[in-house]
Amino acid sequence: MDVISNSAARYVRLREEEMSLDEFLVLCQRDPMVYEGAAHRMLAAIGEPEMTDTRNDPHLSRLFANKVIRRYPAFAEFYGMEDAIEQVVSFFRHAAQGLEERKQILYLLGPVGGGKSSIAERLKYLIQKVPFYALKGSPVNESPLGLFDAVEDGPVLEEQFGIPRRCLNHVLSPWAVKRLEEYGGDIRQFRVVKRYPSISRQVGVAKTEPGDENNQDISSLVGKVDIRKLENFAQDDTDAYSYSGGLCLANQGLLEFVEMFKAPIKVLHPLLTATQEGNYKGTEGFGAIPFDGIVLAHSNESEWKAFRNNRNNEAFLDRVYIVKVPYCLRVSEEVRIYEKLIRESSLASAVCAPGTLKMMAQFAALTRLKEPENSSIFSKMQVYDGESLKDTDPRAKSYQEYRDYAGVDEGMSGISTRFAFKILSKVFNYDSTEVAANPVHLMYVLEQQIEREQFPAELETRYTSYIKEYLSPHYAEFIGKEIQTAYLESYSEYGQNIFDRYVTYADYWIQDSEYRDTDTGEVFDRNALNAELEKVEKPAGIANAKDFRNEIVNFVLRARANNQGKNPSWTSYEKLRLVIEKKMFSNTEELLPVISFNAKASAEDARKHEDFVTRMEAKGYTPKQVRLLCEWYLRVRKSS
Repeated sequence: MDVISNSAARYVRLREEEMSLDEFLVLCQRDPMVYEGAAHRMLAAIGEPEMTDTRNDPHLSRLFANKVIRRYPAFAEFYGMEDAIEQVVSFFRHAAQGLEERKQILYLLGPVGGGKSSIAERLKYLIQKVPFYALKGSPVNESPLGLFDAVEDGPVLEEQFGIPRRCLNHVLSPWAVKRLEEYGGDIRQFRVVKRYPSISRQVGVAKTEPGDENNQDISSLVGKVDIRKLENFAQDDTDAYSYSGGLCLANQGLLEFVEMFKAPIKVLHPLLTATQEGNYKGTEGFGAIPFDGIVLAHSNESEWKAFRNNRNNEAFLDRVYIVKVPYCLRVSEEVRIYEKLIRESSLASAVCAPGTLKMMAQFAALTRLKEPENSSIFSKMQVYDGESLKDTDPRAKSYQEYRDYAGVDEGMSGISTRFAFKILSKVFNYDSTEVAANPVHLMYVLEQQIEREQFPAELETRYTSYIKEYLSPHYAEFIGKEIQTAYLESYSEYGQNIFDRYVTYADYWIQDSEYRDTDTGEVFDRNALNAELEKVEKPAGIANAKDFRNEIVNFVLRARANNQGKNPSWTSYEKLRLVIEKKMFSNTEELLPVISFNAKASAEDARKHEDFVTRMEAKGYTPKQVRLLCEWYLRVRKSS
């Protein structure tokens, strides 16, 4: 199907369907979703979770204590937000069960750029997936069930159509009361429409924002009189009223209130009655207007604290269901957020050197974490990402210990993802000749930006120290390994020679025999063999040389049997591969002829250099980045 046909088919699928009241009741009998409220429909739109048993993943098991966690495909790209999403879904689950949450405002509380608006946008998108049923012509999308009396009609509706009495607590809108009068009480004259919520048409979904404190009134929520209609109707006539407020438009759907606590308290009062009682008063003297929807609000912590500390707001505080949305504290998940943002921009095809996004994520996470006691904050960051440090940092604590000490407010301060992405944008455009990003430019841009932001002196010092003490040394180690492996691949025959020679020397040493080199005729006794073996072992810090040599020789003898008597590749045995690498790089000078960009002494060196650059490009670097990063690495190695 082509895209135009698809668009036309979607329009047909989402078109309103009209039916009689009798047909609506028969539908209720067949499908409970027809009469259920907005919370039920939101749950249906979110869908069933995928259950993840964290015992099967070492990283997740450390973070979630081997529990089975729920992950919702509808929120698949909300990385590192499992807790917040689970709380949001729990709110809808409890509201759908008729518990206290159905009378409460869902309130997302978090720092700027932490993802509150993204959750709100996703919920508004999701609620459009499931249709609702309303009286045709009703300006407030009211449920047809409001036509029935819960006490008198409830038992009959439950018996004949399976509609629970809890679903009959709807008041009739003033518009429907006037129509009922016109129809002489014959409710069969009402027609029912099946409608899909729509953000663009403001059907069942609305958004309201705080206006000017001096002139904002409740009409942004409840609507107001349409003065053009006063020629034909009295001011208190329902047909003279413009049902343009957020609560009117969002009935049976979702109302998003942005930065709610920036609005004057008088403006918020209609929200209390709408959520608690299921109806609210308009600005005129007619009856109450029904509301059976979800109110979703969000704001930053500073507004919430100011509102909470005002004793006059206590009634409101009890009616708010708070979900904290902190910054992401897991480096690997933060990296996925950046990858998603880059994917959605024109930078998607730009070269991003390995380690760039990870470094940005590490810096962001460090600024958001609370400094631990008797432990490195870098180690804490690694533990929060599910890493095990028992072999590398004995002072590192467990994930739960760090969390308990940090308290509930961790992740509510630090740099935002928005700030981080602006930094990355500058890094990608730092070099005027190519759009590409690398960690060396990232560190430079970060330092510049920290200075420009004019943070408090203590904070500026702390942020700068993260770059110098943690990011730069760890990156030097990372890029060193990248350069070394590319160099190794260029020198594979050199590595194989060391391997073959080591295995031969070790074999003769174990047998306590002399070895004669067939090429040079040189004879090595046991002491000479030992000295040669130690040249390889010492840079790697091998503690028990005897056991190590036996282990290697046994491995090679077994491997030869399956390899027509030939030695296996020098990279085939991890332990010895690491030992040989450390031997090859125990001296930086060995790298220089190949990785430096100076004039080469021989054609052979030039060939190997080009080979090295090609291998670095294959790893994801541009030629310009290879030069920059190699020069930076050599400079750092020399100064350390």
